[in-house]
Amino acid sequence: MGQPIDSVGDQATPNPWLAEFQAILQGAAGGFLFGIPLLYTVEVWAIGEATSPRWLLLVLATTLVVVGLLTQVEGFRQTLTLQPLEVFLESIEAVAIGVVCATLALVLLRRITLDTPLAEGLGKVVFEAVPFALGVALARSTLQGNRGRDRRTTAPLSRRLVSPTLANLRDALVDFDAALIGAVLIAFSIAPTEEVPLLAAALPPLWLLLIMAASLGLSYAIVFASGFTDRTERRQRGLVFSPMTETLVAYLVALLASVTMLVLFQQLNPSDPWPEWLRDVLVLGLPASIGGAAGRILI
Repeated sequence: MGQPIDSVGDQATPNPWLAEFQAILQGAAGGFLFGIPLLYTVEVWAIGEATSPRWLLLVLATTLVVVGLLTQVEGFRQTLTLQPLEVFLESIEAVAIGVVCATLALVLLRRITLDTPLAEGLGKVVFEAVPFALGVALARSTLQGNRGRDRRTTAPLSRRLVSPTLANLRDALVDFDAALIGAVLIAFSIAPTEEVPLLAAALPPLWLLLIMAASLGLSYAIVFASGFTDRTERRQRGLVFSPMTETLVAYLVALLASVTMLVLFQQLNPSDPWPEWLRDVLVLGLPASIGGAAGRILI
């Protein structure tokens, strides 16, 4: 009687390094989801440039307190009970992840370069790290869900009446619908702003390849590497789309949504040169792809 229990327990025991890596990825995913909208705000850049170091320390301390309160309720790890010391350490880690993600995002969008003064760069990082850190603390409660299981139990009879390939194709289409919804929800408030052409104009042509790589990498990490979704279910649906193909198609959906929003808000016109179209669409495609990835794991 005891052997089956032990074998089940051994199968259920996760690799601690993999669990830690996935926890960090989950926190980073939540950080980007919360932090990206404020990242496209010129006022925040200006406030960061003009803020004194003492005030920046106060902002960091306040962020740590708020993240600590959120960690007591949820936390970005799969932890049911947290001791005060664990709350403190996890809060510091959440803020650190937020700072790293904010720094990488600012460098990616060239708001911080090698020519940026240290004080100005620190100011931007601290203020942008606030929503990133909050997103890290709220990642598990915001993004964890049983999307695939709920969707599969809604129509069990219809799944028996169609071939597995058609059923997988239907699930893939639902995923892309979710990607479109998520892309619009995150990028819609960014599309009409002047920050998009402002950021796009400052990007060298080859830097656009880095924007594309970051968009694809973040989308893949959120959906397939972070552990938010059921990997077994996604392998089953891989009969139609592999993870790389699904990521590429979802990115194309995000770019299509970006083009549509920029045109609707008259940010792009037929008379504009095609390099401007390309830059603006790829810059808006970054938050759109992150939103699309979130939509695919939630719906």
